[in-house]
Amino acid sequence: MANTTLVWLRRTLRLADNPALIAACKRGGDGGVVIPVYIDSPSDEGDCPTGAASRWWLHHSLEALQASLTDKGGGLVLRAGPCENVLWELIEETRADAVYWDRCYEPAAIQRDKAIKESLRGDGLEAESFNCNLLFEPWDVQTGQGTPYKVFTPFWRTCQQRPAPDKPSAKPRQIPGPKKWPKSLALDDLGLLPTIDWAGGLATAWEPGEVGAGKALKKFSGGVVGDYEQGRDRPNQSGTSRLSPHLHFGEMSPRQIWHRLTSQMSSGLEGEDRKGVWAFLREVGWREFAYHLLYHFPETATQPLRPEFAAFPWLDDPAGLSAWQKGLTGYPIVDAGMRQLWETGWMHNRVRMIVASFLVKDLLIDWREGAAWFWDTLVDADLANNTLGWQWVAGSGADASPYFRVFNPTLQGKKFDPEGAYVRRYVPELVELPAKYIHEPGKAPADVLADAGVELGRTYPHPIVDHGEARDRALQALDTIKKNR
Repeated sequence: MANTTLVWLRRTLRLADNPALIAACKRGGDGGVVIPVYIDSPSDEGDCPTGAASRWWLHHSLEALQASLTDKGGGLVLRAGPCENVLWELIEETRADAVYWDRCYEPAAIQRDKAIKESLRGDGLEAESFNCNLLFEPWDVQTGQGTPYKVFTPFWRTCQQRPAPDKPSAKPRQIPGPKKWPKSLALDDLGLLPTIDWAGGLATAWEPGEVGAGKALKKFSGGVVGDYEQGRDRPNQSGTSRLSPHLHFGEMSPRQIWHRLTSQMSSGLEGEDRKGVWAFLREVGWREFAYHLLYHFPETATQPLRPEFAAFPWLDDPAGLSAWQKGLTGYPIVDAGMRQLWETGWMHNRVRMIVASFLVKDLLIDWREGAAWFWDTLVDADLANNTLGWQWVAGSGADASPYFRVFNPTLQGKKFDPEGAYVRRYVPELVELPAKYIHEPGKAPADVLADAGVELGRTYPHPIVDHGEARDRALQALDTIKKNR
């Protein structure tokens, strides 16, 4: 009797370099059947149900995946409900004797997947998970003492000393589907598309799916990467890869990126181009580090890694939090970043650090409030990366920026957006303001403000805090936890 394999797709929404799908196709052989399935199961996501912007992306990524699978002779079954229940229903309907899936590393997913694997194997089925989305498994990179790393540089050095990641595999030539497909929900039935007003901005900014991921990588590797070492800090330029949502949803693998860029280096890249490639691969390394930390320290998704920060005197400031979320802080670079996030579901990495520092240190608002807002509004919302980034800025995590390092948002704007092009793009009420005053409208003479059509306090807010005073307050707060060690 021919075997039937369910391929449970979660965070690997692609055909190329998809170890779970490829293994299922090989297992099938002559007469075998492969049934890809996606299960929408918010109840299985623990404390981190997928945010609204990410669900928008997921809808379009699944739409693209359905088309790709159909083109190869297969299909995609869509179901909703608790994952284990749905898998057993499909096993009964299809008489499947194996379930393959891509490995996830979030704490809730690890617990759920372990239970499912034990249940399936206990009933005699083959159940296998595959590393589809990391260069290195979190448990394979250790210190000399056999412990997990908490500092990035030695972690990345150890990764680079390991054998190079396997080369990515090609798409299956054919996916052998069943003669009769099990029932499937329509994609719209999953209710992934949001109704809030930024959905149109997301569609303008992105092309979800494996094809879109390939285009983004081709554009980046074809020119942008050469200037990455400097360009990545300039939000007014197209100096970043914009690959993060494609990586998060597994529309491409880090192995595809690694081998694409390292092959370019071996074919003769020199000088700044070579530096740019290594600078970007180091950022891929930070992604690996984020997963390493989340796997070994799962509590860090909600609790500080450094225990003294549990007593940090955060403020309850709903008005300040709201002003930050809406991009109405009176600090143009902060407001531009928050409005870019709302409009496009993404924010430039340098600006992410600036707005995070402002929330945590200028406003003294708990980093978890910021992490929750990013989780709901980023199309690349990723628990490992989101946790690492916010704990880094807050000074409470591994290899963190010292808490006493407080970004001055005005100086950051002047340094990284000197002519104000980024601010003008996302804060149009300041578009006519000269570059000299674009990052500190309050210092502009009355006639300059009038000529630019800016009325502080009406068309654009005054700063909601004085940065100098806020910095002193933040350092005083830090002193309180030092004294309590």
